[in-house]
Amino acid sequence: MSIVRGRVTIEQSEKKHIIMLCVDTLMNITLQEALRNGKAPAFQFFIDNGYHIPNVVSPFPTMSVNVDSTLLTGVYSDQHKVPGLVWFNKKENRIIDYGGHVRELIKLGLKQAMEDIFYNLNHNHLSKKHKTIHEILMVQDIQTASINTLLYRGNQSVQITFPFLMSLVTGMRRKIFAYAPSVFSYGAMTKLNPSKRNSFFWQRYGFNDKFTAKEVKYLIERDLLPAFTIAYFPNLDQRIHKKGRMDSKGIEKVDKQLQTILNTYRSWEEALTNNIWIILGDNGQAWIDNNRNLALIDLRKLLHSYQIPKLKDGVTSSAQVILCVNERMSFIYSLDSKTVPLEEIAKILQKDERIDVIAWKKGNSVNVISGIQDGQLIFHPEGDLNDEYGQSWYIEGELELLGLSINENTVSYGAYPDALARLYTTFFSHEGDYLVVSAKPGYEFIGEGSPTHVGGASHGGLHEQDSLVSMIVTGTDTKPKNLRILDLKDWILSLI
Repeated sequence: MSIVRGRVTIEQSEKKHIIMLCVDTLMNITLQEALRNGKAPAFQFFIDNGYHIPNVVSPFPTMSVNVDSTLLTGVYSDQHKVPGLVWFNKKENRIIDYGGHVRELIKLGLKQAMEDIFYNLNHNHLSKKHKTIHEILMVQDIQTASINTLLYRGNQSVQITFPFLMSLVTGMRRKIFAYAPSVFSYGAMTKLNPSKRNSFFWQRYGFNDKFTAKEVKYLIERDLLPAFTIAYFPNLDQRIHKKGRMDSKGIEKVDKQLQTILNTYRSWEEALTNNIWIILGDNGQAWIDNNRNLALIDLRKLLHSYQIPKLKDGVTSSAQVILCVNERMSFIYSLDSKTVPLEEIAKILQKDERIDVIAWKKGNSVNVISGIQDGQLIFHPEGDLNDEYGQSWYIEGELELLGLSINENTVSYGAYPDALARLYTTFFSHEGDYLVVSAKPGYEFIGEGSPTHVGGASHGGLHEQDSLVSMIVTGTDTKPKNLRILDLKDWILSLI
């Protein structure tokens, strides 16, 4: 196999290929249910021939665009600058939505939304100060592949061609040029396998598990696997949203796609030869109550005393508060902190017992209150307390608000993993005066046109149900420095 813009050295050819399969919402609780029933033989095979970590910590907000940005750049959102799925861009005075619900996208403008999702996310919003795995390796003449991932930025100019119907409906121009890895597959827009199977509009134009597996197989069959391949499997997330955390049918369906990939080899054991396999979840999901009136926290009703603009009207001069709902987490912006102080909004939200974390930035510190209990917590970095990740903190107030405990100047986390860093960095991810709120398990936020998951499951929040994912590794005994998606980039690069 040749490497684009370079030559294969003996050392490179002897290195193992790294194949990372990102399974959206791969959680230990659901995986174990499928394994107990003997319904996930491929997952079982990888675990038996490697190791399984059930509690890797996802970035916050626990939304795929933020998670994937951290995975590829190795930094939290304060540095990679992709705040979440939905956020308010102060410079452009508009809400950016990378695909929350089609109702929202239509109201915000489909053409603009498509540009944000397919181009701006990677090329204008993701910070250029932090190189992706693809960019770093390409500079070293090491080839990489990206298959169906939301974040893909590389160094090679590629053409993305949108299907005629998609272009017609959205107003998006048919062709755009982007920068991607040298091996790049992006649904029906740019694919490796010329077959049209699994890529029609009723199949989400190829953004589905079968298409992803087909593309991985194509590389294996033709001995075209580069040094590093990352492939995204989205379907499990959709299943858990509808059926809940304990539904293992989605795991069984993903397992069948893993089986088709393994069956590309003469034996499953051969698949382990010269390959390091990493199967990784991106975020978890928390359960949502069956009672619609109880489950959905309508921020428009809670904050009805303020002027909240309609999505279709844009941000008007009379607007006071902007809502950007990320399922179980929300950014709530005050457009004039003098007339609408964040503390004032926070006190209104504190009356709702379904909201467990209400936070805002004041100077260099973050203040936290809750709808569950009284008191306040104030914290900032660089204090005399240290946590398990080697991070230092100054903390005063009610530790229980973030499930913290302190023993001999050591901070330990409970129901909110890596809560201090994950929460703190959200306040430096983009400009503006805003609250960050997270819901208790059982509940999710809604605004105008938000997706809902009553009786199912949802994510975005700070809680461990949203935050802990599974990772299965074969082909190496090494592990990342810490069990966080934040730490995977350096570990992956060390393997290459």
